[in-house]
Amino acid sequence: MCCHNATPPKLNDKTMPLIKAFAGLRPAPGRAVAVAAPPYDVLSSAEARERAAGKPYSFLHISKPEIDLPPGTDPHAPEVYARAASNLAQMIAHGILRRDPSPGYYAYRLTMGDHVQTGLVAAASVAAYDTGRIKKHEFTRPDKEDDRVLQIAATNAQTGPVLLAYPNAPAVDALLARASAGEPTADVSAEDGIRHQIWVISAPHLVEGIGAAFEALPALYIADGHHRSAAASRVCAERQGKGESGYFLAVVFPHHEMRIMDYNRVVTDLNGLAEEAFLNRIAGAFELAPASPLERPSQPGEFRLYLPGRWFKLVIRPELVPTDPVARLDVSLLSDYLLSPILGIADLRRDKRIDFVGGMRGLVELKRRVDSGEMAAAFALFPTRMEDLMAVADAGCVMPPKSTWFEPKLADGLVSHMLD
Repeated sequence: MCCHNATPPKLNDKTMPLIKAFAGLRPAPGRAVAVAAPPYDVLSSAEARERAAGKPYSFLHISKPEIDLPPGTDPHAPEVYARAASNLAQMIAHGILRRDPSPGYYAYRLTMGDHVQTGLVAAASVAAYDTGRIKKHEFTRPDKEDDRVLQIAATNAQTGPVLLAYPNAPAVDALLARASAGEPTADVSAEDGIRHQIWVISAPHLVEGIGAAFEALPALYIADGHHRSAAASRVCAERQGKGESGYFLAVVFPHHEMRIMDYNRVVTDLNGLAEEAFLNRIAGAFELAPASPLERPSQPGEFRLYLPGRWFKLVIRPELVPTDPVARLDVSLLSDYLLSPILGIADLRRDKRIDFVGGMRGLVELKRRVDSGEMAAAFALFPTRMEDLMAVADAGCVMPPKSTWFEPKLADGLVSHMLD
């Protein structure tokens, strides 16, 4: 496997502004708890309908507006986008959402158990994205891009933030610590236990200092939100950069605070092999040994395999690990030396014989799906590291599907970016 982005990005044109302050659209005082909602792309329409029941101000009425139309409505029908626009207009008219009178930044802190990360809500430059200073690592799907383009066009707003990371920058860390030292403007503990806190940054010296500190950075990295950023680029091109369309809503965290969880694999069958024959085939590329139940991999290159009633530890043979930043990823090693040659699963995007289980569900979920008879085997992976993601992006490469699972996730509705 090798890097296969056909058009390497232009690198690090520091004449372009990476970020800028903007006048955010936010819940009115006391309304943040009622407004904040999970990201639009983590809930099905049915789940969103249930989650928003009895909550007229939930941002799901804007991000998943099909919940206000008859069940079975196509989420991509024109009336769905029209409903998003009317719901947003009503929440503004009723004073539930208010736009700040002047541009600023916003500090955003996520707390999940003992894990804490503090980032910056900003308007990120589409020009920097288009020329590769804001770096991507995934392919996008046209249908998902189209959905976000239509949503932005209908609402004249970007309501789902792109999750970005910035490289090591103690000066930026210090500014964010100062900006988030007092009482937050909004403080929401979501149903999943994740705490979301927002601070408004309006002091001119802080706004100026943050802008200058980010301008000194060589690049930013998209962690999650490739379709949202690609859609913003298309809208900017359509509007020729007018108004606020030259920027997209983003939350930027220090890379060392971000947490990527394991993104595990389950398969429906062993490609016609008996279990012992399968294990013998694996031993060609992996050192194989029995493992303790529900024990996670402890380092890169180490995997866990679960067959009915049995756990195994797999360690890739060191001489097989290449230097290529994509091919050396654990998700690539598993595909290149096991899933494809032994199980015949070469296309992770389309093959119905494989499914993916985010690390939040744990190894218990892998065991359950195999023991139920739904799946024949499960593979637990060591989480992709942020340094690996950044190396792939720096090389202008694309990561395999389902390589990263970021937790905790941002909420929708706490800050939105209007395009006029």
